[in-house]
Amino acid sequence: MSARSELLRKLRDDVHRPLSKQEIFQEFSIPKDQQKIFADLLKELIKSGHIFKNSKGLYGVPEKFNLIGGRIEKTASGNAFLIPDDPEKDDIYIAAANMNGAMHNDKVFVRLIRSGRGKSQAGEVAEIIERVNQKIVGNLEKFKNYGFLIPDNKRICNDIFIPPDALNKAHNGQKVVAKITRWPEGNRNPEGKIIEILGDKDEPGVDIEAIIRQLDLPGDFPEAVLKEIKHISDTVDPEVLENESERLDLRDLKLVTIDGADAKDLDDAVSIEKIESDVYRLGVHIADVSHYVRPGSELNEEAFSRATSIYLVDRVIPMLPRKLSNGICSLNPAVERLTMSVFIDYKLYGKSGIEIIDHKIAKSLIKSNHRLTYDQVQQILTGKSAELKDKYSDFVEELEMMNDLRSRLRKNRFEEGSMDFNFTEVKVKLDQDGRPVDLVKREHREAEQLIEEFMIAANRVVAAEMAWRELPFIYRVHESPDLDRMQQFNEFIHNFGYSLKGIKNGIHPRSLQKILESVRGTKEEKIIETVLLRSLKKAVYSEKNIGHFGLGITHYTHFTSPIRRYPDLIAHRIIKETVTRGYLSEQRQEELENLLPKIADQCSLQERRAMEAERDSVDLKKIEFMEDKVDQEFTGIISGITGFGIFVELENTVEGLIHIKNLKDDYYLYDQEKYHLIGERTKKIFRIGDELKVKVARVNRDKRELDFSLVEKLS
Repeated sequence: MSARSELLRKLRDDVHRPLSKQEIFQEFSIPKDQQKIFADLLKELIKSGHIFKNSKGLYGVPEKFNLIGGRIEKTASGNAFLIPDDPEKDDIYIAAANMNGAMHNDKVFVRLIRSGRGKSQAGEVAEIIERVNQKIVGNLEKFKNYGFLIPDNKRICNDIFIPPDALNKAHNGQKVVAKITRWPEGNRNPEGKIIEILGDKDEPGVDIEAIIRQLDLPGDFPEAVLKEIKHISDTVDPEVLENESERLDLRDLKLVTIDGADAKDLDDAVSIEKIESDVYRLGVHIADVSHYVRPGSELNEEAFSRATSIYLVDRVIPMLPRKLSNGICSLNPAVERLTMSVFIDYKLYGKSGIEIIDHKIAKSLIKSNHRLTYDQVQQILTGKSAELKDKYSDFVEELEMMNDLRSRLRKNRFEEGSMDFNFTEVKVKLDQDGRPVDLVKREHREAEQLIEEFMIAANRVVAAEMAWRELPFIYRVHESPDLDRMQQFNEFIHNFGYSLKGIKNGIHPRSLQKILESVRGTKEEKIIETVLLRSLKKAVYSEKNIGHFGLGITHYTHFTSPIRRYPDLIAHRIIKETVTRGYLSEQRQEELENLLPKIADQCSLQERRAMEAERDSVDLKKIEFMEDKVDQEFTGIISGITGFGIFVELENTVEGLIHIKNLKDDYYLYDQEKYHLIGERTKKIFRIGDELKVKVARVNRDKRELDFSLVEKLS
């Protein structure tokens, strides 16, 4: 057991009072020449939230002080939730009055308090461990000789006071970046100083730059990294098979990469063979990024810091330099590439039955036959393009076998309990100046499902293998939802005629999938899916294997995208060591036990940041797309109803609000139990899913608000 694990175990199980640093040294018999190293470990554990140091300088695990560590997830209302570091713990509600100066994404300790929210846990921030929002981006509202920065991020609810000597020549209405110089206390706003002027808020390109600065997204790669990768060849070392005898030579195996038309970082290739009349061998071949990104290198440190590639509407901020992400690591066609391969043998039964009968994980060398797009694969599978079928005739049979396997895997997965949300994604098309010109819905057809199922299959097999070996590993986990949230969801869907049974004894994902299947194609589909998603916990990375509730899977990891996700890279390193040597030394296991919690926390945090950036950039461009459409009429459906109005979603996925004060024909009352508005005099009812004709009344890009006026109710 590692020193870290042993220290935490002892403080949790064997120690019955807080200890001073010297008492800890004595308890562990730490010699003087190693006390500084142990003191550094204590500091790291305090920073990570695993140990708490009280005002008297005494140490203990947080639970002994009745504290829970985690990160703050704030809402626009000013209230927040603590997302605990331990994925097995429930989220904790924190009222705005109990934030005690904490801001969105800060790492904190929270103390539980009496809840006024039914059975939901409530807490107050007891200590802020790490401040994340060092810089804030927003619009400057300047007064006589001072100003306020209005944050773009609506989760940061406090305006930032800018004193006269901190304005740095910024003008009213400019988009600026401020560094926090004084954190919020009580009712006092945080203070800051302007450190960068991005330009006029309506200037082209300033909006996306603001998102980049707001979330402190990485820019160009440091010179040290670029210098370090110069020695990396653009081709595979021809002696690699001689130097690595365990690496399989798969250059003659027929395989293909399938991705979006604009993708340049190709992580995966797939193959399929019919071993027997009723046995398929699926091959999932993933770029061997860990061959090039070595522990201790500048490249590795930068990849860890970024943790993920970020896909904004107008650019990609990669985790790895393009020399690797688009070059030697990308599985481009007709060139040799190093990979990690997962082979899975499936026994087929009848028209849709399937069972895994064997698997193998190995280092490999491949040479992809083709690079196909989802559109091309879809046209081949549906027989809509004889030209494509002819062009790729050498692979049509394999694609048809893959589609058969896809269908079986998908059916089996949903029968086991995986949940299938039907949310529509949209791609924003921009002109050369970065202005949105079209919103195109992304389809999730057989071609996209094919790759999705194969990647899930590989991730499952790899995670199960490592769990069976009982070795330290990084997992993708999704905890079961809180019982009280499921009860609230059950009360909500009861209004639409649906119900969950037996939830007092816990909920199985299959029960929720049945609800999703029941609402498919109905008026209430979107709102029920949205409320259900909000009732579930967020998937995170963890060294603890607690399973993945949403997928209905006991063992799951992320292994298939090491070009763009750091946890996948770490998974590759551990797997390679294991499959090459057959074991991990005790020293290596101890090292991983120390490293993995820190890596998991960093990867989860940066993933949330990336998702926030991607969502913000799309939402911003959606609002901008509607700016020149004021007074134009559109047809949409009611996607939500509240006491202050009706949310309407247009066919292009843009959502806006009809404020209740703008419903002129009657006074409308909100029936909270039935989730509809009803006219006091006319008894006219507005329900979720009703079709409306609306007119664009107001577009506010700064606040990202879109207001509609009602033209007529169509259904």
